[in-house]
Amino acid sequence: NQASRNGEPFNKLIRAKKYLPNVATRFCTIELKIRTAKRYLVDQGWNKWTNILGIRADEPKRIKREQPKERWVNHYPLFDAGVTKKEIAYFWKKNHFDLDLIGINGKTPLGNCDGCFLKSEANRAALARDYPERYKWWIEAEAEASSLSKQAASQFRRDYTYYDLYNFVNRQGRLFDDTGLYCQENEGDCTG
Repeated sequence: NQASRNGEPFNKLIRAKKYLPNVATRFCTIELKIRTAKRYLVDQGWNKWTNILGIRADEPKRIKREQPKERWVNHYPLFDAGVTKKEIAYFWKKNHFDLDLIGINGKTPLGNCDGCFLKSEANRAALARDYPERYKWWIEAEAEASSLSKQAASQFRRDYTYYDLYNFVNRQGRLFDDTGLYCQENEGDCTG
């Protein structure tokens, strides 16, 4: 009930850093996930723990078997059990609780960090076109970052601003239809 729904922790982090995360300095995951969990557990009195990561068997490049030099060890139960994207989707369809994320060919482009600079341009363009109210946060974050420091990174990406992509998408219309979020998954096929 108290979870942030509008990016408030991310906004606070950007203000503290006075620049934006980007491909070269991806501090968002470290600060918003890893160090937040660590601070919480240390505050609870934990000295060591096992960090369970939900990386699937069909994501082998994301597995890092070298353990961090920290208080925890990483464990990958889904990967080790051979669980794939298809099995995860089946599990949630049969469960009474679901996040109701849009699924397109087994992917959830609005999941986790919806406008992440690491997602494809087509996904970010579709977000700008189909969910402009969600995309607005990304534009506002860049605008605020540029007011915080003229020397630091004020864009998530070097090649264009999120505002530029938003304007481009609105001028082009349905240019990104083949991968757009408006598609609905239909037995594995995106039918638009």
